[in-house]
Amino acid sequence: MTHVADYALKLSEAELERYRWMAESAEAAERDLWVTAGVAEGAAVADIGCGPGAISVVIAGRVGPSGRVVAVERSPEVAEVARAAASRAGLDNVTVTVGDAQDTGIAPGSVDLAMIRHVLAHNGGREEAIVAHAATLPRPGGCVYLVDVDLSATRSRPPDTDLADLEDRYRQWHEQQGNDLSVGLRLAELLTAAGLETVDYQGRYQIVSAPPGFRPPSWAARDSLVAAGLAIAADVGRWSAAFDRLDATPERPVIFVPLFFAVGRRPAG
Repeated sequence: MTHVADYALKLSEAELERYRWMAESAEAAERDLWVTAGVAEGAAVADIGCGPGAISVVIAGRVGPSGRVVAVERSPEVAEVARAAASRAGLDNVTVTVGDAQDTGIAPGSVDLAMIRHVLAHNGGREEAIVAHAATLPRPGGCVYLVDVDLSATRSRPPDTDLADLEDRYRQWHEQQGNDLSVGLRLAELLTAAGLETVDYQGRYQIVSAPPGFRPPSWAARDSLVAAGLAIAADVGRWSAAFDRLDATPERPVIFVPLFFAVGRRPAG
């Protein structure tokens, strides 16, 4: 979930392209988990903390014209970006509303699946409340699908001193916000606390060859780092130069990201 006060990612075209790339990667890598969670023709899916809507568009294609996606984003500006993404894709089965992950405005028991992707790590202290709310949204027998990271364990090769410094400061920023950088390790616990049956819980390592022009979330949050006193303009310039060096390198850097997935089912009775 993108929000100016909490997670100020600059939604540049490069950042939007990263979201689209992540959505396409998720569809390829998580297809089996989506089936387990209930992403199927005709399903109603809540995408909580949809950001610029890239994953909402992909899910809408999977559920088809007889299904629907209700996407919720706290930032009105980012919600507009998500609406534009659905419009460009020619989709009329996506509705984007403004709401909080803890209070989406979606009617209880009105969807088949509530999906929360990479939201919990950015809402420190509210993880249980967010999942508890999501647990009320599926119909009996429906599911909640959680995806998040262990940000403390990401790695890249070859190592770069300047970019490692950027990632370190990004982690410090998260810690200042009270965010749990390893919330992926708690997903099953959160489902249980919300009264759901854990159907599946697993971790997978994503290994990505970063294309030229790729910029991670830490770069998109650079203004937040400066505002928090964790960086100055000279740091931003140094990090930018480091990315430029990587873009000019024929051998692409490889990023290793530990991801965690959990599916919880609402009791049918």
